[in-house]
Amino acid sequence: MSATLRKIDLPAPSALHQHRVTGDFLDCYSVASNLPPRDAAEIITDFPGWAKGLLILRGALTAPFGLSADGPEAADKLGPFPLQSETDTEVIAGFDDKHLNFLVSVLSHEGHVSLATWVAPHNIGGRIYLAAIMPFHIAIARNALARVARA
Repeated sequence: MSATLRKIDLPAPSALHQHRVTGDFLDCYSVASNLPPRDAAEIITDFPGWAKGLLILRGALTAPFGLSADGPEAADKLGPFPLQSETDTEVIAGFDDKHLNFLVSVLSHEGHVSLATWVAPHNIGGRIYLAAIMPFHIAIARNALARVARA
């Protein structure tokens, strides 16, 4: 099984399609893996130390703006993200915040696990935030799927 990470279009079976509108951000990466989506999502949200450090820094920098550091309370979470839906092939987690709404999908489909992130900024602050975190988002997403491929 190849561990090659690829940037792809959101797979057709993903429930994230129902959230998309023009102007939203969406990216999706994929690796060869037969892991169930919940298992893959737990690997993805078990952030390495450097990513945990970035999340702590993010929390400190955004706290004065009233943004959520750990996400809202929820009965079931994947890392800091409240679970929104779960099927045999896909888990979706995320929440709405003051500056943007976001969801993360982990989809197991046709021998691949894909990680997609959908973001709908509410205002200029959300767009600035998204632009500022983009290099970190890409690094974390790519690292997460590399760990899934090794599992």
